[in-house]
Amino acid sequence: MSMFHVIIPARYASTRLPGKPLQLIDGRPMVQHVWQQACKSGAASVIVATDDQRILDACASFGATAIMTRADHPTGTDRLQEVVSQLGLADDACVVNVQGDEPLIPPAVIDQVAANLMAARDAGIATLAEPIRDSETLFNPNAVKVVCDHQGYALYFSRAPMPWCRDQFANGPAALPEGIPFRRHVGIYAYKVSFLHAYVGWPSSPLETAESLEQLRALWFGTRIHVADACETLPAGVDTAEDLDRVRALLGAS
Repeated sequence: MSMFHVIIPARYASTRLPGKPLQLIDGRPMVQHVWQQACKSGAASVIVATDDQRILDACASFGATAIMTRADHPTGTDRLQEVVSQLGLADDACVVNVQGDEPLIPPAVIDQVAANLMAARDAGIATLAEPIRDSETLFNPNAVKVVCDHQGYALYFSRAPMPWCRDQFANGPAALPEGIPFRRHVGIYAYKVSFLHAYVGWPSSPLETAESLEQLRALWFGTRIHVADACETLPAGVDTAEDLDRVRALLGAS
């Protein structure tokens, strides 16, 4: 497989869990767990991108390469673009964004999304999904749905249920009909560096604003997004104190 790089954005100021990347899990900061999982992938380099000296110092303590970025980036994608600029990566290089709050991320999934992007010549982004098997998930606005064409390129992402089965859903949520590709988007992305440079020059789009989904800006401006089902289940990331307790229990018991 061709070469790719992993960048782990790790911001200190999380609204629901301040100092999240430095929260200890089994005696190590969360960002260290993420970094260790990413290092098990086939990445040529794994870099933590942060906006806080405390995270920079923590990364130095366990041997990770970390880069300080501006604190005022409007999106995580803007932060990635600053990092690839600092690193001087070529336009056709592939970068996988692994969130700093996913200490259980499987390395195989990182390799998969990178390989998919490098194989999809006309895509600027690759991402992953998983099948939806229950109407509760389909109708949950916190679960982002994606519909694709026959080649695996995204047509649209939405918080709304889609595709909408006109007859079955006429009276509200029902058992999911067979044979319809209901899929939930899972938030791991691979980007071509050329896309990141273009993205930071684009204004936000009405669809992105309406749904509060950043990837809709890419579709709005004509970037193709490749989507495949993840080769392994992606465990949920850490957003809340309850999530942190759950991951601590899992990793502390292992």
